Amino acid sequence: MEWKRGPVIGRGSTAAVSLATTASGDLFAVKSAELSSSTSLRNEQALISQLCSPFIVKCFGSEIARERDEFVFNVFLEYVSGGTLSDLIRSNGGSLDEITIRFYADQIARGLNYLHRVGIVHCDVKGENLLIAGDGGLKIADFGCAKHAAGGGGGFAGTPAYMSPEAARGEEQGFPADVWAMGCTIVEMATGANPWSGMKDPAAALYRVGYSGDSPAIPGWLSGEARDFVAKCLVRDSEERWTAAELLGHPFLASAAAEASNEVRKSTKRSPTSVMDQCFWDELEVPDCASDPTESPLTSDSPVRRIRCLIGDGLNLDFSAAAEEGWITVRDNGMGIEGVVELNYEELLNGDSFRDLGIGGEEMEGLIEVQESLFHSNWAEISSSNIDVSSLEYILGDSDAHDSIQKMKRIRIQKMKLAKACCASIRGIRRDD
Repeated sequence: MEWKRGPVIGRGSTAAVSLATTASGDLFAVKSAELSSSTSLRNEQALISQLCSPFIVKCFGSEIARERDEFVFNVFLEYVSGGTLSDLIRSNGGSLDEITIRFYADQIARGLNYLHRVGIVHCDVKGENLLIAGDGGLKIADFGCAKHAAGGGGGFAGTPAYMSPEAARGEEQGFPADVWAMGCTIVEMATGANPWSGMKDPAAALYRVGYSGDSPAIPGWLSGEARDFVAKCLVRDSEERWTAAELLGHPFLASAAAEASNEVRKSTKRSPTSVMDQCFWDELEVPDCASDPTESPLTSDSPVRRIRCLIGDGLNLDFSAAAEEGWITVRDNGMGIEGVVELNYEELLNGDSFRDLGIGGEEMEGLIEVQESLFHSNWAEISSSNIDVSSLEYILGDSDAHDSIQKMKRIRIQKMKLAKACCASIRGIRRDD
């Protein structure tokens, strides 16, 4: 299969996850590790390739390839565009309402029930390993710690704060451990915090989980049914803990109906706030859109402020693998092309490009200052747009992008107008000494 690697969107101790595109422009994710240290990734691929569930991230295959004079093991995975459940919690102010919690608890339970029926223990259920699809649905991901339950054995794997008491003690880590972790994840959804408040040292956390007799505090604002559901997940005795199948029959999930799904889809849709957001392009249509010289471009809701706000701390976007070209193409990905814009940022950012526009000196320093912002926009925020960044191949075809694309198709931006507007919007920026 011919494919092209894009930016890195996740990184672990031995593997990294990148966006990638096929020759036909389809977007997917590729998880890669050096062949010499790929044992864990190869085991993960062998396991996940056997799975087929709407609540599990799909695996499309794998390959061994030579990249940059070294052999790499690549696993091709479904790209889930909405970020992680933890991202969603943070974007909603640090907690989710009970309708949303019930919606995702139901899907986690269904995913775990499927895994347990086919004999798989995930061993690392938590918000960071649960991905949100474009329609608001949830998919379990990252099977790096997963194993076949039939293998038995002691030891433990996963994240200490989400680990069950028996796993923390080094005993068998079976299906009940995943249920405990689901209970911890519901606490995370309700509080936005570590289920063991104040526990930052992993060794201390393991001791408390395994030997203290405590369980994570269940938020009091939840309904009685919700608190009872979480309590059934957090029974310290693994033999008394409810199974995923039993939890699917709990009254708390009985009302996880279609209207709840609709409410969640509404609550998880976010207006574009990337460099592609409609307000940004509307401002580019103003003939003389220079900023007020008395107002800092980093105040109010200026494009520069929005660009800078998009610099993400959570995503380690590694552009070094594909920085030879700077072309950006805005297109509609199959819905009809009207007004394609191509802008070479390397040309845009050299001094000669702006002399005809009357820009130079300190204003050029301001332009250079925001260059990093232009190239390091938070991927989670621009994933609802439909962008192809040449060798980075930003090709985003989420269904939610359709409305934004239809609006963009009316705008017909010309290269020089875009350059002038970008320059005007950053007038007054000064490099910090």
